[in-house]
Amino acid sequence: MGKFVVAGGRAGIGRALVERLTRSGHDVLVLGRTYPASLPPGCTFFEVDFRNPDAQLPVVNEPISGLAYLPGTIRLKPFRSLKAHDFLEDLQINVLGAIRLMQHLEANLKGVNGGASVVLFSTVAVHTGMPFHSSIALAKGAVEGLARSLAAEWAPSVRVNVIAPTLTNTDLAAGMLSNEQRKQAAIDRHPLKRILEPDEPASLAEWLLTGASQSVSGQVFSLDAGIGSLKTG
Repeated sequence: MGKFVVAGGRAGIGRALVERLTRSGHDVLVLGRTYPASLPPGCTFFEVDFRNPDAQLPVVNEPISGLAYLPGTIRLKPFRSLKAHDFLEDLQINVLGAIRLMQHLEANLKGVNGGASVVLFSTVAVHTGMPFHSSIALAKGAVEGLARSLAAEWAPSVRVNVIAPTLTNTDLAAGMLSNEQRKQAAIDRHPLKRILEPDEPASLAEWLLTGASQSVSGQVFSLDAGIGSLKTG
């Protein structure tokens, strides 16, 4: 069994991933902004706020089989309303926080026999132009470029992949799903007439983090219910 680090693992997709990994018998270090009400057996928690570029990171003295970074933002504004600090905050949480954590744990990841895995998260809005998404699309586009570069630089010892989901039923997206009318409108925009539940991207993340995906690196996986590539109307 391996040791995994899940940043942003206290809720949503991250929590679903933590539960999957612990059910499989792995040890998981969960990083998050506030301590959760409960954690599955086999977990430890370390409080980190990735909005703070100087936040203390945990000391890990053993090899790490996999790292998933899930802290993110959904900042939807007209371009004319966005200020420099909006872009900078999105970059800090989505990109710079991931960079800092990966640099901090690079030696741990490279210390695993058989290779380790990193999974980062993007959004369908990087490859499908959507109004009011300019700030988050900028930040997540940087995540995808970073992942491909690191996948080449760290091969063959560490694999790096990205999951780019569409709207997912999490607390982070609550404002977009605040009533049945909004939720149904979101569902109707997708060719498959559904949005994601947290366990769907979590199941893909688990596969990418574990040995079943040994030949996969430098890829961006779209989980988008068809909105990024299908036209049905």
